[in-house]
Amino acid sequence: MACLPLGRYVTVSAKVRRELLEEAKQLNINVSELIREALEEEVRRRKLMRLEERLRRKHSILAKIDVDEVVRLIRKDRETR
Repeated sequence: MACLPLGRYVTVSAKVRRELLEEAKQLNINVSELIREALEEEVRRRKLMRLEERLRRKHSILAKIDVDEVVRLIRKDRETR
């Protein structure tokens, strides 16, 4: 992972059961890295969900457009030049 200046980071805290943290340490789990990666993945997932929703809304608008009519109008415009 690339090193970035510390000024670009903020500290986030969460309460977990002490036993869970102890188990994570015993299993050599880097809790900070795991939280960071999980948060990054969730942000990516939600951005994708937003984009998919926007595409669905746009699709319903675009579906109303008659492609043949658009092609006819473009050809007509080109012929008048």
